This record gives sequence, structure tokens and C-alpha cells, in this order.
Amino acid sequence: MHPNHTLAPVLPAEWEPQDAVILAWPHAQSDWLTNIANIQKTYFELIRHITRFESVVLIIPDQAELVRLQPILVGNQISVDKVIPVIADYNDTWLRDSGPISIKVNNEIHYLDFRFNGWGNKFEHQLDDQLCKHLFEHFTIQPTLIEQFDIILEGGSIDSDGYGTLLTTEACLLNPNRNPTFSKDDYNNLFRDKLGVDNVHWLKHGHIIGDDTDGHIDMLARFCSANTIAYSSCNDRDDPHYESLNNMKAELESLVTTDKDLYHLIDLPIPTAIHNNQHERLAASYCNFLVINDAVLVPVYDDPNDTQACKKLEACFPDREIIPINALNIIQQGGSLHCLTMQLPAGSLNR
Repeated sequence: MHPNHTLAPVLPAEWEPQDAVILAWPHAQSDWLTNIANIQKTYFELIRHITRFESVVLIIPDQAELVRLQPILVGNQISVDKVIPVIADYNDTWLRDSGPISIKVNNEIHYLDFRFNGWGNKFEHQLDDQLCKHLFEHFTIQPTLIEQFDIILEGGSIDSDGYGTLLTTEACLLNPNRNPTFSKDDYNNLFRDKLGVDNVHWLKHGHIIGDDTDGHIDMLARFCSANTIAYSSCNDRDDPHYESLNNMKAELESLVTTDKDLYHLIDLPIPTAIHNNQHERLAASYCNFLVINDAVLVPVYDDPNDTQACKKLEACFPDREIIPINALNIIQQGGSLHCLTMQLPAGSLNR
């Protein structure tokens, strides 16, 4: 190969081998204050399950919190040697959107650091926008290359099949509160040049009430393989989601793979309406699952549809353990399980 030949990047699918999942510990200065004890219990469960299969890079606000946490991690049957602490300040804990996007170039890991503006300046985000810099400074995380962009792009707004096809939504990416001068063509060019994506499925329909992201794809539709998509569905005509999600279903039914085949579609009926203490409906979706090495962590909501969702995802991922994680504490702040996490592909860690 000619030494000056530029290799095309690849945006890995989530089910490809991983070194770690990044999490940010919920602390009292974040929005979790009103539910801090409950959400920390959820995090202990999450960390315990992830560390059975891979490491956790845990962002912690200060050294004192790290010292406090270490014996509690041990008490929760968590292997401390699988937890990599990173001390950094942050506004909130939604790493899917403030964390790095990892690509592979000739099997080397490169990190893309896009801007984060609190989902269109809805929330404080200045510290979160600097989180990638702190991660890259840590001795265990040694990317071959870091590229920074003055472009807003959140990890939850895109989903990759690992073969150059992307799912996304017009409602989020074309919202003027992100990149007001960007057109579809601008995004398509960005995805092609920086993510190695040459086929973008833009969904016009689909919304989950309570989702602050203006329609992130990871609440609506997710690749389970290169030819399988799981999607949020609603069969209750009295539910306000009914029209939007059924219009999205029709869009998905019309999509074709790069081989010009229709996708195998897996419907995941949304849970019955869940409300907070202010009687606001919360964003609950089974599509917000997390794929890790040899397992899939599925958000559940004490709902009759929980079992069905887990069984359907088990059929999509037959070689992985399906692990339900109660996400009722997580959705109190507007996101679910996948939103809290960002995976690092195999080859990311220097350890």
C-alpha cells in the first residue's frame, strides 16, 4: 500500500468488541440531587453488570468522592480493578452525548470530539463540553489520533450498523438549535468524510414524550445487525405516540439495506405512560438498550411489556446474555440507560 494512501474511517457498530464503557458518577451538584440515593443504587447495579464483561471508565468529580466510593464499590460486589477512575468536573451524566465518538482507521482507534451544547442550549453544558479533553489526558486512554470539531453532534443522535450505514432523525440534526447553517448534504458529507458512512437513513417521524433531545434515534430505532432494526412502537390509538410512531414504522418498512433488501423489523411496544411527581410523562423506551461484550443491558420499567421486550431482544442477540436494568430512576431526568453510557471499542485502552 502506498504510504500516503488515506484509509477510510469506520464507525463501529455497538455490538463489536469493546474495552470499556464510560460513565459519569451522579453527584449532588448535578441534576440528580433530588433522587441521588436511588440513582446511585442504579449505578452500582449498572457498574456491577458491565464489569462482568469489560472495564468501566468512571468519571468522578473529585478525589474525596473517589475515596468514599472505593469501599462501597467493593461492598456491591464490583471488581475495583475493572473500574478506571477519571477525576473531572461535569454538569451532568449523559455520556452518550458529551463523550467521544470512536472510529477505526486501519484497526487503530481515533476519537472525534464534537461540541456539546446541552441539546440546543436547554441545560448547563460548559463543563460537559470539556469532558473529552479530560478523558484523553488520562494515561489509560491513548487514542492514535484526536480530531476536534466546532460542530454539534451527539452520540445518541446517530446509530451505526458498522458497515457504512447510519440511522438518524431530521427532528434532531436539522433543528436550528444545533448547527443552524447545516443542511442534510452538509451532514451527509461530514458522515462520509469523518465516519466512513455512505448511506444515511433520515427518519422524518418519531418522538418520545419527555425526551429533551429533539428526537434522538437511540430512543426510536436501533440496529441489531446490518439487516435488523428494533424500533419503538405503539398500538394504543388513545396514546399520543400512536400517530408519530406508526408513521415512523411506515418509514422503516420502506428502507432498504445496501444490498437493496428490506430490513427485518422488531417492534418494541413502548411502556404504559409513566409520570413524575409533576405529572409530566417521562421518556421510556426499550430501544435505549446498551450492547456490551457478550451481553445486552435492557432498560425495564416495571411494565407488562418488559418481558416481551427482553425476549425480542434476546432473539436479536442470541449469543449474548440479556440483562434487565430497572430504569425508573434514570428516566426521572429525561433519558434512559443508553443515554448514560458511551462505549470504547477494543484497542482504546492502554492497559
